Amino acid sequence: MRKLLLLLAVVLASCASVAADPRYTVVKVDLRTEKLALLLNDETGVAFKRFDRLDAWLKAHGRQLVFAVNAGMYHADFSPVGLFVRDGREEAPLNLASGTGNFFLKPNGVFLVTDDGPRVIESSEYPALAKRGGVRLATQSGPLLLRHGALHPALIPNSDSRKIRNGVCAIGHTAIFVMSETPVNFHDFALYFRDVLHCRDALYLDGTVSALYSKALGRSDFVRDLGPILGVVSP
Repeated sequence: MRKLLLLLAVVLASCASVAADPRYTVVKVDLRTEKLALLLNDETGVAFKRFDRLDAWLKAHGRQLVFAVNAGMYHADFSPVGLFVRDGREEAPLNLASGTGNFFLKPNGVFLVTDDGPRVIESSEYPALAKRGGVRLATQSGPLLLRHGALHPALIPNSDSRKIRNGVCAIGHTAIFVMSETPVNFHDFALYFRDVLHCRDALYLDGTVSALYSKALGRSDFVRDLGPILGVVSP
C-alpha cells in the first residue's frame, strides 16, 4: 500500500507539471507491485454500490481499500451490461450486441489483466485472447476511445456534450486511470489519453456516474450508486 501511496503523489505532481491541465486527475497502478481487483458484491450477493460501504466491508475482513474507480457499465439491478471476469472466473459474458447508448457505440472495448499485465482491446478480440487462458479480471465498456492510436470515428471535435468522464489505458505493466475534474467531451478526453499520456488504446468507463476513491488524496466520491468497481486492496 505504501508503494501505491507514494506513486499516487508522484503521478499527480508529474501530471500537473507535464500536462499543465487541472481538468484531470491521473492515477497509475503498477501491477508488478499492486494487485487490481474487480468488485461488485459481498459474499451474500448484495452490491456494494458505494466506496464507503466497500471500504467498511473490507475493513471487517482485515483489508483496506487504497484506490478505486467505477468500472464497466451496468443495468438497473447493478449487474454488468457486458463482460465481467472476477478472480479468473467469467460471471457475465461478452456483449457484442447492437443497441443504443455509449456502451454500444462500436467499437467498444475490454480492459483486462492477465499474467502479462493490463491491456485495453477491442471487444471482438477478446474471445481469441480468452482461449489462451490467464485472464484474471476483465470489464467491458464503450466506446473505445483509442484503438492503435486512432480516435474512435464517432468522436466529434468541439462537441457540446460535456460531462465528468473517466477512462483507462495501459502502458507496459501499468494501468492508467483518468478522471476529468470538469466536464469534457469525448474528443478532448481521447486526445488527452493519446497526446498527453501517450496511450495507444484507451477505454471509456462512464460519464454520469464517474467516481474516484483515493486514500492518499482523502477522496471518496459519491455521485450515485455504482455497479462494478475496479480497486486496489491492501493487503
